[in-house]
Amino acid sequence: MLPLIVRFLNPFLQTSDSPLDDAGTDTQSAEDTFNIFNIPVFDSVDFSELMMRFAINIFLAFIIVRFIYFPFNNRSKEHVFTLILFNTVIFFVCALMRNLTIQIGFAFGLFALFGLLRYRTMPIPIKDLTYLFILICMGMINAMFYRRITYAEFIGADVLIIIVSFTLEKILAHNKEYSKRIEYEKIDLIKPEKYDELIDDLKKRTGLNIHRIHIERVNFLRDTARIWVFYYEEKNVTI
Repeated sequence: MLPLIVRFLNPFLQTSDSPLDDAGTDTQSAEDTFNIFNIPVFDSVDFSELMMRFAINIFLAFIIVRFIYFPFNNRSKEHVFTLILFNTVIFFVCALMRNLTIQIGFAFGLFALFGLLRYRTMPIPIKDLTYLFILICMGMINAMFYRRITYAEFIGADVLIIIVSFTLEKILAHNKEYSKRIEYEKIDLIKPEKYDELIDDLKKRTGLNIHRIHIERVNFLRDTARIWVFYYEEKNVTI
């Protein structure tokens, strides 16, 4: 029975011809040359490099999310899922497609898929999108498996991104501006000549130290206005 099974599986399970050295001995191990449908099952060198780069990538991505993004931004913990998972998926997509020859149109189409992303529940602040873009690009950088790109080069690029992000956040944290959107019913105060009176009324009703406002929309049918108020406030965010 066993010989029949082996004979049936023989066309599908096969080993490729391994290169021989000058002495005529096999230069590759059996696990490196074992194929299924002419596809290698395991390559120890590529797999080890993949895991090493992924470990570096996820460690640096965690540093950005945990020690830069959260301490300087008032965000909930659920953002960890989006940021880290985006970084992880982009890393493996780029890593597994590194040996494929693709046309430039397909490459642009792949990036155009990100244009389909829509979060309908709430608008995404531009700063959150910037962090998302940073982690996507970091996953792409760390997935480059070209032998001409050394570990020092892509790790150095990641570290510089972290340093620049932390420096900018540290500078902006000294005078950080917050904003809120308010539905306001006293539309008689939205006139330019009553700007100071409008700010004083908003300060009394919200208790915020408002220093400027932006009138987004006015609805004369309902006698309401949508106003963005901007204020400075010291906040200690811990996670």
